[in-house]
Amino acid sequence: MGDGDTTLDAPAAAAGGGAKTSLTARAVDFPRWYQEVVARAEMADNGPVRGSMVIRPWGYGIWERLQWAIDERIKAAGAHNAYFPLFIPEAFMRLEAEHVEGFDPELWMVTRGGGRELEEPVVVRPTSETVINHFFAKWIQSHRDLPLLVNQWCNVARWELRPRLFLRTTEFLWQEGHTAHADEEGARAYALRILTDVYRDAMEEVAAVPVLVGHKTARERFAGAVRTWTCEAMMGDGKALQMGTSHELGQNFARAFDIQYADAAGGMRHVWQTSWGASTRLIGALIMTHGDDFGLRLPPALAPIEVVVLCVREDEAVRRAAGTLADELRHSGRRVHLDDRTDTGFGRRSVDWELKGVPVRVEIGPRDLGEGKATVVTRHRRTKELVGLSSVRETVERICGCAAAELRNEALAFRTARTATVASMAETLEAGVAGFARVPWRVVGDAGELELASESLSVRCLQRHDGGLAAGGEADDELVAVVGRSY
Repeated sequence: MGDGDTTLDAPAAAAGGGAKTSLTARAVDFPRWYQEVVARAEMADNGPVRGSMVIRPWGYGIWERLQWAIDERIKAAGAHNAYFPLFIPEAFMRLEAEHVEGFDPELWMVTRGGGRELEEPVVVRPTSETVINHFFAKWIQSHRDLPLLVNQWCNVARWELRPRLFLRTTEFLWQEGHTAHADEEGARAYALRILTDVYRDAMEEVAAVPVLVGHKTARERFAGAVRTWTCEAMMGDGKALQMGTSHELGQNFARAFDIQYADAAGGMRHVWQTSWGASTRLIGALIMTHGDDFGLRLPPALAPIEVVVLCVREDEAVRRAAGTLADELRHSGRRVHLDDRTDTGFGRRSVDWELKGVPVRVEIGPRDLGEGKATVVTRHRRTKELVGLSSVRETVERICGCAAAELRNEALAFRTARTATVASMAETLEAGVAGFARVPWRVVGDAGELELASESLSVRCLQRHDGGLAAGGEADDELVAVVGRSY
């Protein structure tokens, strides 16, 4: 911050004042605050069917940028995008017993079509392991066909008892990757590559959300998997959110769908598989990790608009100067919007942009222009500084260059403050209510998981004592359990 920086007064929403956010304070009622931000920032709305969601343009713009970041990393990992049907024969779901048992309570079934009862009901896609493996069995014949790495961006439908926009909805958007490999080592290496090089990297470097990585207990792992790897983040109320998962499927689906390949010696072998996914839940994570009592705070990489240039009041010279400045910022590669709607009060407009989390606001009025200056507001710090017009571009670059790191560091400090290392179940139950408890897994065990569940707590992941992945064959009883309440 420069010598002339000042912090915006609360609860005024912007330099110039004139309007207030009127959001419920996070410390007073976090769930209500979340709902108000989603609505007031024009992120999403409830759909006409219970649990469904309409993603509004501002929310979808953030999703598009998340998509691009994740998709770029998926392609760098060698996977190719494809598309598979929304409707899946019910018989496919029955082929892998653990899979269907895990998903049965969440399935949406279609029993009529064309005005008639269907001979066989079809399932509306809850996940695509079954239909994709049907085609893997056709496409894989030889070891030369491996590894087969595909990804699809699509929607899925799952019945939800307690829907909440972005976090748990009947229909949501996601990507799901599915791969087949010649051996277990190749499958595990790829599952971990997706976990770290795709998910963790995008979440921490682009979304600025620090995550813990580890594997799930048998109780918590994906239905049909032999091991589930996960990214877990702490939200602004201390609860955990599962951000993305990468599953080692072993040969369970390969045997169910008879996916075999001829090895170099001509022998027939079943493939080893992975599946992995991340969804629009990540938008909920952005809100709950970075949001404050004034709305969203977006990392520049995910903001549909990085800089908004506002005309404080109607003045032709101001309008021209603002337009010129907006063009200069666009030419520097920034996503810029010129807000010259002077028929709407400046305070109201400032509040709206602050709610939406635009990283930088540049405000120009007649007095500022007369001095050859503009006011630059940094959203994530809620500070303002008066700078010369010739320095606005440099100031914007400085703010956008540090915003993500500062948001990430703030979230990491919060997680650290809310994480306790404990040695007993009693301490675990107490610490897990406020945030995360790190406790030796041998202290918890299967019986302890049941006790945790009775208190609405769960083991979010298992890690090595140093926080690393237990990918080297460590026994679970040598590991640390991260315990917390979750969404």
